[in-house]
Amino acid sequence: MKNVKKFLYSAVSLAVVAIVLLLIIPLNPFLMDVMIILNISLAMIILLISMNIREALEFSIFPSLLLITTLFRLALNVSSTRNILTNQGQSGQVIQAFGDFVLQGNVVVGFIIYIIIVLVQFIVITKGAERVAEVAARFTLDAMPGKQMAIDADLSSGLINEQEAKFRRNKIQKEADFYGAMDGATKIVKGDSIMSLIMTLVNFVGGVIIGLVQGGMEFTEVLSVYSIATVGDGLVSQIPALLISTATGMIVTRSVSEGSLNEDVSKQFMAQPFSIMAGGMAMLVMAMVPGMPKFQMIVIGAGLIGGGWQLGRRIEAMGTGAFAEDQKEEMIPEEGQPITEEEYYKDINNVYSLIGVEAIEMEFGYSLIPLVDESSGGKMINRIVIFRRQYAQEMGLVIPSIRLRDSSSLNTNQYVVKIKGEEVARGEILVDYYLALEPVNPTKEIDGIDTIEPAYGIPGKWISIDKKEMAEIYGYTVIDPLSVMLTHLSETVKKHAYELLSRQEVVQLVENVKQDAPQLVEELFPNIISYGVFQKILTNLLKEGIPIKDMETIMETIADSSMTVKDMETITEHIRAALKRTITRKFCEGGVMRVITLSADLEKSIITSLTKGEQGMYLALSPDLMQSIIQQLGDEIKKFQELSQDPIVLTSQVVRQHFYHLIEQFYPNVYVLSFNEISNNIQIQAVGNIGA
Repeated sequence: MKNVKKFLYSAVSLAVVAIVLLLIIPLNPFLMDVMIILNISLAMIILLISMNIREALEFSIFPSLLLITTLFRLALNVSSTRNILTNQGQSGQVIQAFGDFVLQGNVVVGFIIYIIIVLVQFIVITKGAERVAEVAARFTLDAMPGKQMAIDADLSSGLINEQEAKFRRNKIQKEADFYGAMDGATKIVKGDSIMSLIMTLVNFVGGVIIGLVQGGMEFTEVLSVYSIATVGDGLVSQIPALLISTATGMIVTRSVSEGSLNEDVSKQFMAQPFSIMAGGMAMLVMAMVPGMPKFQMIVIGAGLIGGGWQLGRRIEAMGTGAFAEDQKEEMIPEEGQPITEEEYYKDINNVYSLIGVEAIEMEFGYSLIPLVDESSGGKMINRIVIFRRQYAQEMGLVIPSIRLRDSSSLNTNQYVVKIKGEEVARGEILVDYYLALEPVNPTKEIDGIDTIEPAYGIPGKWISIDKKEMAEIYGYTVIDPLSVMLTHLSETVKKHAYELLSRQEVVQLVENVKQDAPQLVEELFPNIISYGVFQKILTNLLKEGIPIKDMETIMETIADSSMTVKDMETITEHIRAALKRTITRKFCEGGVMRVITLSADLEKSIITSLTKGEQGMYLALSPDLMQSIIQQLGDEIKKFQELSQDPIVLTSQVVRQHFYHLIEQFYPNVYVLSFNEISNNIQIQAVGNIGA
């Protein structure tokens, strides 16, 4: 068995050497027919493989194979030209049959048909494949930084280990190498088409000259003999080239594999028995064309069918594919699925797969898919990776992976954001338009489709692309549709970030601190606090927009406070005070913080209304006073609409948490801070006051 594999691996190298020798060694008509039939069969198999593979990883040797097949066709062109010019137009039955079949006794019509076939190959197929390869190479290279950052983010969040990250980085690099090679390889196909036209011209002109001058033939006889030979030779070259060009266009949208070229050719060809059998059947059908060398074509076709059938039986018996003993680490066999859905869910283990939920999901209507699909140039994934990195640097929490999927239940322009399987936000955008946000005093109105910006609720208009520059001149803020959707997603994720802090993520954060401060972690867990209580504290901080990046300070404060305080809410207030520099930086702008204050009477009323219950202290204000507070706060918040700052209410430390719980359901975007959480070097400006 090993000797067979070694022979197969070496056969490719020997074949390449033999192809080069064909440029020098002449072939008799019989061998010429065999080589031409093998060339057509090989091109047919390559096309069928490119149609059956799921990704380029399964046919990574294609760029090198493209060079080999092109060299093979050129070598056959040289040999056939030698035979045509030296044997009075005779170069085998295949060329004769193709020429007779196309010309049909009319030289002019036959040449026109041949030229059309050549131009279709050159202008349509080859040119298109070249363009597809060029675009695919550019998009793949552009997407590399984003994919690398996605891997780094997943690695830092603990979703993957170092080995998986190394594998994914290696795959990305191979994808870039593959598509770069394909971009260059398509130039070979283009050159092959041009060379075929030159060969055709040489065959015809050279044949006519030789026939008239050296052969003593009549002009009509020369025209008939060499036109048939020229057209036949061109067709047997162009048909495989056409098939290879088509395969090129199909495969450039898909990356690379392990192993040398010899190993990959053997493994990947032998793993496609159906394609080999289909190529053999095609040869048997072509043998029915009048004038074709039936013996050679039937033998080759039958050999391909028999070989493909034997490979199929072997793969089925082994259950993994050709040369399975060498591919155990590379290939994972797919288990056969039950015939019906009812049978599949008879297995209770398969039912459990239905009850899992994704932390974050985003569903799209059909029209929005190009914004997300990387193969169509979509940048959504790259932008999400950047957002995840920025949020981790700012807040200290790594946002989990976001599941992106299309949904037929949505309108074509709609999208939905889900947290743990439930919808929390919905929006609608127009892909071919820009969103223009209206300024306070626009220079001039601009025509568009009225709408509301989904993230902040700002009035705006969807305008066509040609009105973009004019809208900017009039003072509008113009945003592209992808940015509108991403902004809505990011704001929704920030709003619900505290729900995304799982117990597993808390353990990961603690392990991250343990690398620099192992004694602190050992002191805190589990003697002082459990992971569950620690998760609740971090959730409270995130819910009010407080970063948890300074994890050591948070842990040290818990360790110090737990000696005298057992109430979790009070410990959270101590942590907020310890993070005063972080809180000040987040909510202060230019050294000035604009706030809404509470009157002394109102704070006194809140303190006196505190009541102790089973769950701790709670606020028991009269309904009239609560309604007055909510109404006054709503009026004061309006003053912040013209300020580039979020609304902030400033209270004493005793009142802060209770006042926040009072207003959070009415004004979730209002931040409540205490004087202890603000640095002394900050200037505080009261823009409003709430009284009793």
